[in-house]
Amino acid sequence: MHHIVIISSSIRIGRKSHRVALYFEKYLKENNLATSEILDLKSYNFPIFEERLKYQKEPLPGAIEFANKIISSNGVIIITPEYNGSFPASLKNAIDILYEEWFHKPIAISTVSGGVFGGSQALISLQFVLWKIRALTVPATFPVAKIEDSFDELGNPKNKVETDKLAAVFIAELLRCVNAEL
Repeated sequence: MHHIVIISSSIRIGRKSHRVALYFEKYLKENNLATSEILDLKSYNFPIFEERLKYQKEPLPGAIEFANKIISSNGVIIITPEYNGSFPASLKNAIDILYEEWFHKPIAISTVSGGVFGGSQALISLQFVLWKIRALTVPATFPVAKIEDSFDELGNPKNKVETDKLAAVFIAELLRCVNAEL
C-alpha cells in the first residue's frame, strides 16, 4: 500500500486550513487507499532558511526527520492557505530546506481560503515553485473556498457526499501519478 504524507503548511494562530489535512488523513484511511500521516509545519518550527539540509553542518533532528518522511513517501498532499495572493512563508521555507528530495515526487495541492476563490492565486505560485525544483505536480487540485462553511475544526466536511466526490477525483489522480512513478 502506498504511503502519502500530508503537509499542513499554515503555522498561523487560529489556522483553518489544517481542517483539510485532517479530512484527507481520515479520507485515505476510511477508503483504504493509502497509509498517511500529517507533517504539520507548526510542530516542526523550522528556522528561517539559511542553507539546504544537505549542506548544514549541524542540521536539526526535525529537518532530518522531515526529509526522511518526504523521501520515504510515495506521494505528497500539500494543504496550503492563501495569504496575500500566495502561499505562506512556512511552506516556502520547508520546500527550500530540501532539494533533491522533491525530484519527481508526485505532489497534489489543496488550496484553502476564507473567500470564494479557494486559494487560486496560491495554487499558481506554488505550482511554479514545485516545477522549478522538479517535483511532479498532479493535474487535479482540491480548492476549498469559504473554509469555515466547508469543514469543522475536526476536519469533518459540512457536505460529506459532495466533498468525498471531489476528494475521490483528487486522490485518484494523485495515485495515478504515484503508480506511474513505480
